[in-house]
Amino acid sequence: MSHNHNHIHKHQVQGKNLLFSILLNIVITIAQVVGGIFSGSLALISDALHNFTDVISLIISYVAHKLSRREASFEQTFGLKRAELIAAFVNALSLIVVAIYLIYEAISRFFHPHDIQPTIVIWLATLGIAVNGFSVLLLKKDADHNLNMKSAYLHLLTDMLASVAVLVGGLLMYFYQIYWIDSVLTLIIALYLIVVGFDLLLKATKMLMLFTPEEIDIEEIVRSVNQIKGVKLLHHVHVWHLNEEELHLEAHLDCSEDIKLSDFNDMLHQIEKVLFEEFHINHVNIQPEFQKEDPKEIIVQD
Repeated sequence: MSHNHNHIHKHQVQGKNLLFSILLNIVITIAQVVGGIFSGSLALISDALHNFTDVISLIISYVAHKLSRREASFEQTFGLKRAELIAAFVNALSLIVVAIYLIYEAISRFFHPHDIQPTIVIWLATLGIAVNGFSVLLLKKDADHNLNMKSAYLHLLTDMLASVAVLVGGLLMYFYQIYWIDSVLTLIIALYLIVVGFDLLLKATKMLMLFTPEEIDIEEIVRSVNQIKGVKLLHHVHVWHLNEEELHLEAHLDCSEDIKLSDFNDMLHQIEKVLFEEFHINHVNIQPEFQKEDPKEIIVQD
């Protein structure tokens, strides 16, 4: 069995940006809870609740980020590299759960309206936009390269948009006394949370379940490898993400001739080059065979 790693130059995620965002969101959450109680605004309280889930999700993301950097050991041969995928899954699920609760509260409040003090709503929504907007800018670059950071980024982005909606609602209540807008905006925020949360949940689930990445065509991989001199058939193929930085391929390789190990090493080098350059696969694990009697299908249930 031959195993090789090709390392792609990757963006270094900055955990300190995440830590700073956690502190900012703790402050805004406390302010919005107090303001929501005094103003009577469900939209403001829902924004605070979402901010609280932000704090939890950011802490989960930060811990997962630190765990994923741990070195491998005899007990944890992959280290804890999948911790960030688990964090992304949990955070996405929390977005959906919060959204369902907000829908329930918004419908209830729509039929049983409360008096709302729009001035408090306007000031705290403005504060929420400023704090979450700054946090979004801090995490933007990391979110483009890391699913865990993207889950944290989406929590902050949706909360910033929620604060914008709350601000609009506060202005409408202040100038036109349209108090039902509070419930309508809460519903809109909740529906948006479900959309972005489900998309993230689906991506994290596929990686955790070791699905073949959407951009990978296994039949095309087999065709490319089979063209290399000395290769008879690549089969028993598995392709999966260990995490977002590591794309693995494991397969059996039926050789056309009974070659020496040194010759197989040369063949393997060519295979690794093709897989890395054409498919961005940077971890290759191949079992060489010659006239071995076993199923030769591309995909075989091991």
